[in-house]
Amino acid sequence: MLAIERKNEILSILQKEERVLVSELSQRYEVTDETIRRDLEKLESEGYVKRTYGGAVLNKNTSMDMPLRIRERSNRREKQMIARAVARLVEEGDSIMLDASSTSLMISKELKEMNNLTVVTNSVEVLIEFAGHEGIRVISTGGTLRDSSLSLVGTAAQKVLHGYNVDKAVISCKGIHMDKGVTDSSEVEADMKNAMRSCARQTILAVDSSKFNQVSFVRFMELGEGDMVVTDCKVDEEWRQFLEERGVQVFTGEELEEPGE
Repeated sequence: MLAIERKNEILSILQKEERVLVSELSQRYEVTDETIRRDLEKLESEGYVKRTYGGAVLNKNTSMDMPLRIRERSNRREKQMIARAVARLVEEGDSIMLDASSTSLMISKELKEMNNLTVVTNSVEVLIEFAGHEGIRVISTGGTLRDSSLSLVGTAAQKVLHGYNVDKAVISCKGIHMDKGVTDSSEVEADMKNAMRSCARQTILAVDSSKFNQVSFVRFMELGEGDMVVTDCKVDEEWRQFLEERGVQVFTGEELEEPGE
């Protein structure tokens, strides 16, 4: 296994379990403790972990943004449920905007069979996913490549977005909180999501249940009349009432799953 592959696997473990031990990792990967310590030192220098005696813990700073490759591995079942639910809300002939989240990538996989769809996106991965599908017209925002998320961001990308008016903007977030609103870990990603929202008749917030009651670094929107929230499982009564009072429709993957799925 290459060092970069091992480092990414360690990050995946940390995202799920929040802490690791050097002794356990060295046995798992059949390398020396010193090799694992160097891996953890590198991850600490990149801001992803904090080293502790005998191991490391996940850095939970609100501005921390895991690489897309790592986020793609987390909560996959939940994101697949959300993706199928969102696909049922997108109609033939729609024009939509998709952000550069791991959830949007799964949504794009569900939309590939549509025959008449226009997609504007700042996600390199989504662009690749739709390549070669005749019924789907794909428009790239261009802009500055952000390596960690494989997204295109910046003033040039926002300018392209503002040149279009679409039916639906499908965006994700790092946290949704009753008092703190909808938040993300990156200012440049938040700016892109805000631009997409302003260009759409309707916003669909695709968010797995682990993001509820979480707060990240940048507050970028408040949910309001006509918005939709799509999540994987039924929200509790307090959240349902909170959203209904604001005119926000809630759809869950569990409710929209068809028999046999």
